[in-house]
Amino acid sequence: MESLFTLGRHTLAGVRALLVLTLLLGVAYPLAVTGVARAAFDWRASGSLVTADGGRTTSYDDAVGSALIGQASSGPEWFHPRPSAAGEGWDPLATGGSNLGPQSAELVATIEERRAAVAAEEGVDPADVPADALTASASGLDPHVSPAYAALQVPRVARENGLSEAQVAGLVEEHTDGRTLGFLGEPRVDVLALNSAVAALRD
Repeated sequence: MESLFTLGRHTLAGVRALLVLTLLLGVAYPLAVTGVARAAFDWRASGSLVTADGGRTTSYDDAVGSALIGQASSGPEWFHPRPSAAGEGWDPLATGGSNLGPQSAELVATIEERRAAVAAEEGVDPADVPADALTASASGLDPHVSPAYAALQVPRVARENGLSEAQVAGLVEEHTDGRTLGFLGEPRVDVLALNSAVAALRD
């Protein structure tokens, strides 16, 4: 009888601890972190949303995309992002790479198809096509391309939008970010921001 009483007392204590910790760590802590993030980093906490003119917004109604997630930009008048293997392409709910190794015949064939397509569209030698125009990122959501891939697309984008190559090249330079902290990663260009700048310039 005493052991059953002790067991019941311990069970009740465990349930109380579970409830307290659930409220503390499952409700209070997330709300506090969200509140601090909203107060100090509202734009980032809202998903780093951008508008059609390249501005920042916290409203999903005004947003055309996120600075953190690549998206398809079909049509010869736009800068193209790197390929994506996430879902149907740049799907944040299906993030991931192709998981094909460097010896994969399927990957090699896909890269050669992309190389030929990019070279034909840009009017360049296939050997001049940068690697990021041929391979998807590990997440499949990379919003950036290399300055080399952006520069490769300048003549086409300028021609299709009735702009000079110097104007479009200037936009690429303006939207090129250097290495993080000066030494991490590689220089990169955000495709969504760049396309927004192209749209603003031609209008």
